[in-house]
Amino acid sequence: MSFNYPQFLWALAALAIPIIIHLFNFRRTTRIFFSNTRFLKQVKQETTQKRKLKRYLVLASRLLFLLFLVLAFAQPFLPAREQLTAQRNLVIYLDNSYSMSAPVQEKMRGLDAGISYVREIAELFPAETRFKLLTNDFAPFSNSFKSKSEIIDQLSQVRFSSAARSATEILKRIGDTNSTVFWISDFQQSTFGEPLALDSAWHIRLAPVSFSAVSNVYVDSVYLTNPFIIGGEKNSIRVRLRNNGPKAIEGLVSRLTINGVQAATSSVTIQPNSSAETAFDLSGGLQGNNKAVFSFSDFPVSFDNEFYFTLNYAGRLRVVEIKAQPAVSYVEQVYGNKQLFDFKSYTTANVDYSAFADVNLLVLNGLNHIDQALATALQQYLTHQGMMLVFPGTEPDVKSYQNLLGLPALVRMQHTARMPLDKPDFRNPFFENVFEERTAAVAMPAAQSVWGWGADRSAILSFQDGQPFLSKINNVYLAASALNTEATDFATHALFVPVMYRIAATGNRQDSKPYHYLSSGLVSVAADSLAGEEPVRMVGERELVPAQRKTGNRVLLELPRYEVSPGFYYVTHQRDTLDLVAFNLEKRESELTTFTDTELLAAFGGSQVAVFDADSPQAFSNEIKARYLGTPLWKYALALALVFLLAEVLLIRFLKG
Repeated sequence: MSFNYPQFLWALAALAIPIIIHLFNFRRTTRIFFSNTRFLKQVKQETTQKRKLKRYLVLASRLLFLLFLVLAFAQPFLPAREQLTAQRNLVIYLDNSYSMSAPVQEKMRGLDAGISYVREIAELFPAETRFKLLTNDFAPFSNSFKSKSEIIDQLSQVRFSSAARSATEILKRIGDTNSTVFWISDFQQSTFGEPLALDSAWHIRLAPVSFSAVSNVYVDSVYLTNPFIIGGEKNSIRVRLRNNGPKAIEGLVSRLTINGVQAATSSVTIQPNSSAETAFDLSGGLQGNNKAVFSFSDFPVSFDNEFYFTLNYAGRLRVVEIKAQPAVSYVEQVYGNKQLFDFKSYTTANVDYSAFADVNLLVLNGLNHIDQALATALQQYLTHQGMMLVFPGTEPDVKSYQNLLGLPALVRMQHTARMPLDKPDFRNPFFENVFEERTAAVAMPAAQSVWGWGADRSAILSFQDGQPFLSKINNVYLAASALNTEATDFATHALFVPVMYRIAATGNRQDSKPYHYLSSGLVSVAADSLAGEEPVRMVGERELVPAQRKTGNRVLLELPRYEVSPGFYYVTHQRDTLDLVAFNLEKRESELTTFTDTELLAAFGGSQVAVFDADSPQAFSNEIKARYLGTPLWKYALALALVFLLAEVLLIRFLKG
């Protein structure tokens, strides 16, 4: 025990005064003579021992009163167990991610509890202490140390952040190992990152914000049954929900809203720590860019109850065929659906090269030779990331195709017999959602190969001997045989239409992801022509001008993820809308499993790391005082002084002697 004002201890000499009064009784005795004792009232006779006991108890009360009164003025305290670094600088990291919206005790949100902890730190430490407040935003105000009043002002501006930071990112941002660091967070396992290996220079004090055990439902993924949207064809949306909690969720009601109008509802039951799917059918009347929101009611954690995605229809796909003969081809038949495709067909003698500029897919069908003018136009088309499908003629000039496609491995095959194709690889993303049943009993077409380009393990379709029949090489789909009845029956097989549709859909230059996470680094948007110096903008809740660069017919936007909020943003250039994009929180933020104290120490792996008792702001305040400020005892001393003063009064009043 130590004293703030030890000089007051000299006043303990006053304890001698009651002792002196007790030893020397200065009262004069008076002798009284009675003529007759029969008139005296009868009184109780007290023994000498009882009289002495009362005097000793009164003396002890007086001595203890004076002792504790002097100690109260000396202000005793129990010394602090820890000391700040020599600079008396404190770094405070406050986790303000959306997971901190989960409730803690007394119906308080985690972020509110964390703000209370920071306020306690600022109020309890001495006025000369300097503070640096760091949040997930990594805002400029966290770059320097500030006074107590400045930190308290900053606390009023702290809001939830869409950024989820790993422990490594936070330590790099702190940088300075000479300061004591208070780390206030819920310590999610999903966002913490890799375990750390801290050296002895770090002084980190962890203050876990403990949540009540809750089950949280969040959207794991959203996808279309047909991932390539063509025109207004019917489709369906499948949503995978995950229950991250120990309790089953029965009959969770969900809603699908498109362009602000409720389109469908569903009910789903999800078992503990598992997932379930729900589906919604889409009508064929949607066109252009559409805002879709999947929502449900899940309490008390509600920050992830809405999921945003887009349904962007590019209208009809533009397909151009260049063929050797003027007769109607299988390509024209498959792409003849005018609701889905804007199809044009040219012979080699009458090619409109200007049609290549905005085409989604260019098909070379049955050409044996490519002249110089056509080759130049095709090379320019491929340079601008155009998509091409090549069915060779029956006697192709391999040299001209080698020059066009840049495939020196392309070689002519001499008079090979027809060979059946092998079963499709269902794991290939190209065939995703193409087959309702994945069975090996699919009857496959056969083909006669006119050329080959070597082994290709990633081929879309292959012969039974392993040689590729249809491969995607850069932006070119290359077939091994001509598309006629003499060479193959592929064009009359049930597999032909879905394969050709899928090839056309991958050439959709307006194709974009239905949603992005805020942790995404780049967003790619189709932009065939950007005139002038005006930058591309993102317009949503606020207007942003991200860093950007043009690559071919697309523009890459470097996402300012700490300024973007969940929701929809139109990507615009001048007065044109290039695309509609949707952003959501990273789904790891919804996984609320946290570290225990033992797991925390193991995750930080440093000898200078300690865990605070942060069950409540009051418990945290007491822990701060005990660790850094010591435990003051003067209040207890003053209370005891008053107790013994009262005891003396009661002894004199009620104890007869």
